Amino acid sequence: MLQQTNRISLTTPSTDEAQHPSQRTAPLLISALCGGLLFLAPQSGFSEPTQFDQVQTKRTLTVVSVAGDSTFFGKDAFMHGFGYDLARAYAEDLNVRLDFHKVSTNAAALDAVQKGKADIALTTADSTQLEKRTLSSVMVSCGNPVNLSKYGLNPALNLAFRDAADPLASSANGFLCSGPQAISVGKMAAFYDQTFAKSPIFKASFNKAINARLPMYKTTFQLNAKQLKMDWHLLAAVSYQESQLIPTAVSPTGVTGLMMLTQGTASDMGVTNRQDPVESIRGGSQYLKQMLNQYAGIPNPDRLWYALAAYNMGPGTVDRVRAAIRKQGKNPNEWVNFYQYISDNKARSGQYGQCMDYVTRIRAYLETLKQDGKLARI
Repeated sequence: MLQQTNRISLTTPSTDEAQHPSQRTAPLLISALCGGLLFLAPQSGFSEPTQFDQVQTKRTLTVVSVAGDSTFFGKDAFMHGFGYDLARAYAEDLNVRLDFHKVSTNAAALDAVQKGKADIALTTADSTQLEKRTLSSVMVSCGNPVNLSKYGLNPALNLAFRDAADPLASSANGFLCSGPQAISVGKMAAFYDQTFAKSPIFKASFNKAINARLPMYKTTFQLNAKQLKMDWHLLAAVSYQESQLIPTAVSPTGVTGLMMLTQGTASDMGVTNRQDPVESIRGGSQYLKQMLNQYAGIPNPDRLWYALAAYNMGPGTVDRVRAAIRKQGKNPNEWVNFYQYISDNKARSGQYGQCMDYVTRIRAYLETLKQDGKLARI
């Protein structure tokens, strides 16, 4: 029995919309698309509704994924991760709900697909494992492993299907490897960049700060998090990014303290001494909570990324970017669209490049605090 970790409700398709992905793809030619499809067990025709039809009929895409390898993180109050966001975006592309489950091994994930318990398995299974079950797969890297490995992600990541000739497989291949959506997938991978977090230099510096300084402030983080119904690991991750947990840190622009509050924000939050650790954590926690409340209409995990962006460069700037995204005809509530916009326009504004780095790093710090067993004992 699959262990369900999260379910996200997306829009319900109309009859015309439900046919769109199958009309725009050619299932019999998918082995030639982008070099991303491993064609193993084609069928000449279908006497029953295709798997794509079944997904559209039930209006739900069921995906199983193997925990770990930066595919997804489920120890937060919400799911996130490159693999999870990929599955979520594909479900949105199909105009169906996402039903996401975790399993412990590639074999368990492939079995779920083979037995019809899942539509897709997100795995790193090789061709031998797939052939054993007469399954096919679409490589997330679209035949170019560098697309993932340059971000520290596993280049073997693939989507496994029951039949390569099914329109569901060809639709996924087109989603990953062609058109504007392929650019979004690339930006998604960039946001989930794991390279710096895996660096020995980073690990040494991070571990030193976390083990030497975090114990002094952990209780204060926890108390504020409890009062505001937040995650104390998140507050610690923000503080590490802001000051490396040094209460007397001062930036070139004059912000100071553990949470690096400006004078104006400190005053608004009732903080009189920005370098007092207790006051700084209280004020920073309250301000981050305000940002989370401001974007309460956006589902997690995107809500958190928007709140962090607003903490960094102000909600006014964030909302101006969202307005520009809306003018492009894109959804301003999707973080991948926001990240793509500030990435494409970072030469115009130093704030944009700084924000990209800021949110990406806090995400990585948060994941490290939650996933690393050694640090979790602090």
